[in-house]
Amino acid sequence: MPERILVIEDEARIAQFLKRGLIYEGYRVDVAYDGPSGLEMARDMPPDLVILDWMLPGLDGIEVCRRLRAAGDVPILMLTAKEEVQDRVQGLDAGADDYLVKPFSFDELMARIRALFRRSTPSSRPEVLKFGDLTLDTGTHRAQRGTRFIDLTAKEYELLELFMHNPRRVLTREMIFDRVWSYDFGGESNIIEVYVRYLRQKTEENGESRLIHTVRGVGYVLREE
Repeated sequence: MPERILVIEDEARIAQFLKRGLIYEGYRVDVAYDGPSGLEMARDMPPDLVILDWMLPGLDGIEVCRRLRAAGDVPILMLTAKEEVQDRVQGLDAGADDYLVKPFSFDELMARIRALFRRSTPSSRPEVLKFGDLTLDTGTHRAQRGTRFIDLTAKEYELLELFMHNPRRVLTREMIFDRVWSYDFGGESNIIEVYVRYLRQKTEENGESRLIHTVRGVGYVLREE
């Protein structure tokens, strides 16, 4: 059965454009025009993916995203006119899996939808990754440093999982963009630095030694001192 996509968008012209295009591509599509209606529809007819506008009446997209993420792991693609890096970080921290700035190409939207469906399809059995005293359970998405549990956002988890799968290997910025975000924020973006800082703060919260190191001019590496 075709995947069900829920579009939560208050601009009727954009919502109908998305609905027509997605139906043509073979998806089942539901549309909500405000935050509360979107949450109600997601509860009553659980979608396989949500396209979520940032600026919504009733509840804004950030709050809707947080509530959707608290309820489950449905892939969420945010649409917005906000294009500053910090705005993107805010959306991703709320639980969004991807972010597309208006105006956008429908072809690019479809490419990102396909990428989100690929990433949400389990490719292997859950495992527990270990490096030093750091562990990451890919089934529960829980991290530990020694006996201390670490709470991670969705993007923090993806970035840490990438490091844990590639210990002692230098990961370039380009590789991280491709594997974690599936697209480039732009050469001048500091979003990787932002998320590395988040992970360092959380993994070193109790004064533990640093594990994620900067390789100047190249990228980052997971290694012990």
